Amino acid sequence: MSEQFYDVLFRRRDVRGQFTGEPVPDDVLARVLAAAHAAPSVGLTQPWDFVLVRDDTIRTAFHQHVRHERDVFAAGLGPADAERFQNIKIEGVREATLSIVVTYDPDRGSPAVLGRHAIADAGLYSVCLAIQNLWLAATAEGWGVGWVSFYREPFLRDLLGIPARVRPVAWLCVGPVTHLEQTPDLERNGWRHRRPWQAAVHQDRWGS
Repeated sequence: MSEQFYDVLFRRRDVRGQFTGEPVPDDVLARVLAAAHAAPSVGLTQPWDFVLVRDDTIRTAFHQHVRHERDVFAAGLGPADAERFQNIKIEGVREATLSIVVTYDPDRGSPAVLGRHAIADAGLYSVCLAIQNLWLAATAEGWGVGWVSFYREPFLRDLLGIPARVRPVAWLCVGPVTHLEQTPDLERNGWRHRRPWQAAVHQDRWGS
């Protein structure tokens, strides 16, 4: 069983161009969302919500916004990075069967959130754990997930009618895929290269 877990962990990819658009079975979606909801959370607040987006009008509007933000980012790059970035696909909003927007409600469990009094972002970290659970469960089911980060939070909040106090954390493209790439997209396109895990380990004090 441990080998199966590590296989899923290392097989997980941020998917952009491999979505098939095939239907998402309700029972599989329920398992994936249940896995996300099983994540640990500070003070057991479970501060996440999941907005399932299938409406084509909404997805088209978001896609256009993302394309604009891609252009904004590209305009600030130097020539070499701009050339590399030109070939990188940043989202699969139109190709994926489903989009899931994961949000963070800082008021859930307030005012006395056990464990958040000294670390204000602990609730946001909890939402990220739920996203990771969702991602690994989707990978185990043979699906792909792509996290779209080229958007402005106020735009997405208005687009989906999210309350002002609630923060949209992630737009996830989700669904069946043809395959998962062996090498992450950014590495394959020469944008960045993964450093060995040993380089991230410090003993007792930073830099030692």
